[in-house]
Amino acid sequence: MNSVPVKKSDNIIEIKNVSKVFDGITVVDDVNLAVKRGEFVTLLGPSGCGKTTLLRMIAGFELPTKGSIILEKQDVTTVPPHLRPINTVFQKYALFPHLNVFKNIAFGLKLKKIPTGETDKKGKPIFRKYTKDEIAEKVERVLKLVNLEAYGHRDVTGLSGGQQQRVAIARAIVCEPKVLLLDEPLGALDLKMRKEMQSELAAMHKNIGITFIFVTHDQEEALTMSDKIVVMTDGAVQQYGTPKAIYDEPANAFVADFIGESNILSGEMPRDFRVRFLGAEFECMDKGFEAGERVDLVVRPEDVILDRKAGKLRGEVVSCVFKGTYYETEVLSCDYQFTVQNNTEFAVGEAVFLSIAPDGIHIMKKLKTINEFDAVVTGENTVEFCGGEFEFVNAQGFEKGDNVRVKIPFDKVELTDDEADGAVGANITQAFYKGSYYQVQVYTDDDNEFFIDTVDEWDMGDRVGISIKPEDIEVLRRAVTPSDEVAATTDAEEPKEAAPDAKPQEEVGSE
Repeated sequence: MNSVPVKKSDNIIEIKNVSKVFDGITVVDDVNLAVKRGEFVTLLGPSGCGKTTLLRMIAGFELPTKGSIILEKQDVTTVPPHLRPINTVFQKYALFPHLNVFKNIAFGLKLKKIPTGETDKKGKPIFRKYTKDEIAEKVERVLKLVNLEAYGHRDVTGLSGGQQQRVAIARAIVCEPKVLLLDEPLGALDLKMRKEMQSELAAMHKNIGITFIFVTHDQEEALTMSDKIVVMTDGAVQQYGTPKAIYDEPANAFVADFIGESNILSGEMPRDFRVRFLGAEFECMDKGFEAGERVDLVVRPEDVILDRKAGKLRGEVVSCVFKGTYYETEVLSCDYQFTVQNNTEFAVGEAVFLSIAPDGIHIMKKLKTINEFDAVVTGENTVEFCGGEFEFVNAQGFEKGDNVRVKIPFDKVELTDDEADGAVGANITQAFYKGSYYQVQVYTDDDNEFFIDTVDEWDMGDRVGISIKPEDIEVLRRAVTPSDEVAATTDAEEPKEAAPDAKPQEEVGSE
């Protein structure tokens, strides 16, 4: 019997269970990622999501708190940056102002040592430096690659922002790294120049053929340039895939909201290939959910069909704006305001009907359906969790020190403008419009996550307080975990202070 050949993985970088903690705050949380040789991979997410920290760990500028980084099957987790075949281009180009373009690019080559293939008397490899002719040849080649052939002897301070950015890239690639890291290198450019450089970077990647890992918070930039996109938030990878796959089939509400414009709703699955939302039932392409399971769903604006005569939902036009190649229409239906993109103009106030084809509805599992936390009873009617103490109705007779589990529905958590008015403080990290309410995600100061359904609109980064009424906290007895037993044993075995007339242990044993 003939064996089928197994294709070996061509991953140039593997990130395994990598986490990074700064001052007790987890900024990168158990990330696993594999990057294939020659790919253009973009780390995409909002400011503070951990993408730059992850890039710096790949480069070697930061050490992971845990986990490992593998480069070409070699563990480089603790290898310093200058010994990794990786170069980095930063948002601030850090060019040498006293050197011209040619000398800026040649700087790294003059320092680089290359093996001669020979060894000394002790068997150690002999290295040499590049000759002036070799340096000139390499610099001229990359100058041509970045369309700066005639700029070699120009002063870098006299270049435009886009030209300086090209010099920074040329300086990084002239040493022929195996991986090029780019940390928001287009952030300082104006919109027109930024779009031009997106195309140039993508073309440059194809011409060079090395692996690019690019960091940005600009979704259009990521969709335009990348082979693969890593969507991150709160230090964790939410989805990894091609731009088309991430746009067409977002893994969760965050990805759907962050990548492109979306209509995000809550619904339930009566059965496979059927979803119910806004009081109507629609056909869809999804299966494998439990009957009646609550889900999130996304409908892209271009997938909503508007008609003046018939459809699944009835609505009223709130606004209609011409955007050049399409009309963007806002339609209020069943307390939900749909964003619709089509080629037909509708009048404000006009009655319309909405329909959605099965392949235009994308079903996602809910990240959570209720807030749950481990807690400890601290008094007759108080319980501590998420770094704060809350009152609860102690109908089951819990005693101080009991390990319990608390459950709080999304719509029973109250947010306050002044964190002093709440039991704990927190930061808003996400907010999704769900029609008649907003679903808000917050992180408390001890890094716990709450989901809250609220009619109030909050902005990302807002500082808030969390309050919960006693009757809205369900408290259940929790089984004692091994860690609880260890803690209890440690407390029990703490040495007690000896009585003043007690003899030392060695004296007792020696009698």
